[in-house]
Amino acid sequence: MGIISVEQADRLFWLGRYTERVYTTLRMYSQSFDVMIDEITDSYQDFCKKIDIPDIYESKEVFKEKYPFDAENPDSIISNLERAYDNAIVLRESIGSETLAYIQLAIYEMNRAKVSRSPLIELQKVTDNIMAFWGIADDQIDSEQIRNIIKTGKRLERVDLYARLNAPRSELIREVSRMIPRVERCGLAYDPQKLITLNVLVHAPELDYYKIVTEVESIL
Repeated sequence: MGIISVEQADRLFWLGRYTERVYTTLRMYSQSFDVMIDEITDSYQDFCKKIDIPDIYESKEVFKEKYPFDAENPDSIISNLERAYDNAIVLRESIGSETLAYIQLAIYEMNRAKVSRSPLIELQKVTDNIMAFWGIADDQIDSEQIRNIIKTGKRLERVDLYARLNAPRSELIREVSRMIPRVERCGLAYDPQKLITLNVLVHAPELDYYKIVTEVESIL
């Protein structure tokens, strides 16, 4: 792995995973925010089940408040964002201060959203900062391997979440096709057969979402 240590590679990989986890779960949360106001049956319980987190929420009102903003909840969006920051701060020399700054800005906007009467505005800014982080990482990080490890984590996490959320076949095929070359170029040890199996699964006549998640989680 050259000058990249095992610990550094692990942190880069999880930086990619955590930023994607924040991005996708925040997008799903924002899309369902208004729906939950008028719904008769609580849909948040199904959401928790799909992404495999415990339903510790007493109602949709509690979910809307605590799932994004409760730092004491290890499954909350803010907790995953803080994990991304914890990895990014250790990796400052590898990813650059400007890249790190967008994770810091995302945390700032999350804290603003927590006390806002219109949290979706600030939450959109969190999403914008995550996207800016990915963009500046592509532009400012010279090491192709570092970029590829971050993107491998990002792409793997996206396929994992999309499968858990029963995304349409077209989206899964698209994301798997993006993930495979990243895994192949990242320099980490992986199981090539898992990539072949995963590609077969997303093209199968019937999608086995559980099997897709299982294969994704065992690639590296």
